[in-house]
Amino acid sequence: MLSDASRNWLCDMDGVLISEDSMVDGADRFLERLRSTGRPFLVLTNNSMFTPHELRERLSSLGLDVDEEQFWTSSLATAQFVRAQRPGGSAFVIGEDSLHVALHEVGYRLTRHEADYVILGETQNYSFDDFATAIGLIENGSRFVATNPEPTGPSPNGSLPGCGAMAAIIERATGVSPYFVGKPNARMIREALDVLGANSKTSTMIGDRMDTDILAGVDAGIHTILVLSGVDGEGDVDRFPYRPSRVVRSVAELVDEL
Repeated sequence: MLSDASRNWLCDMDGVLISEDSMVDGADRFLERLRSTGRPFLVLTNNSMFTPHELRERLSSLGLDVDEEQFWTSSLATAQFVRAQRPGGSAFVIGEDSLHVALHEVGYRLTRHEADYVILGETQNYSFDDFATAIGLIENGSRFVATNPEPTGPSPNGSLPGCGAMAAIIERATGVSPYFVGKPNARMIREALDVLGANSKTSTMIGDRMDTDILAGVDAGIHTILVLSGVDGEGDVDRFPYRPSRVVRSVAELVDEL
């Protein structure tokens, strides 16, 4: 049974609430139960390609009701990170509008010249010229930040290159490693808890990946639940030096416990 201390919930999106273009069975009942029992929650995703508005529309089309304010993306977390480090700074950005908007909203100036940061996010429109610009800026002192470390992303036709793979190209060319803001960086968890006004002792992280969701939760010191509806299976758990607090088949298994 769930602990009474699990008052605040952080839920990964892909593999937990949705699977490609369909809802995970019971995800709608799980979210409704969180709402009806007054448990604050955020949907966390390392996917930096979409704005909260776009994510709301996507989940709504699959039968899930989540407000825009209940999404916490790696784009938003990255914007918060650079604002905290260098308020009012500048950045050269490779990524979708979601990342550009998030940085603009925290007062960042976007430029191709003498940028404080080169910031890399997910996009399906990577450009050779953009990579050349990024490499030149980093060689001249710009700091290298990336939204998330996943090397691939899913598609109906198989894996697509992800932010982690693209970051490796820039790292190989410059010798400079990026700072990844998204999971497994526990910073993303701590920022999400700040958004909820919560603390680690009263919070739970649900995810489908040991190497991102569960590791981030473990490092942040919160309760963790691995669901088997996504990437990792039960047999994968023992490969890691850390363990989730609990393993369940899917979020549907938690509905009657809330």
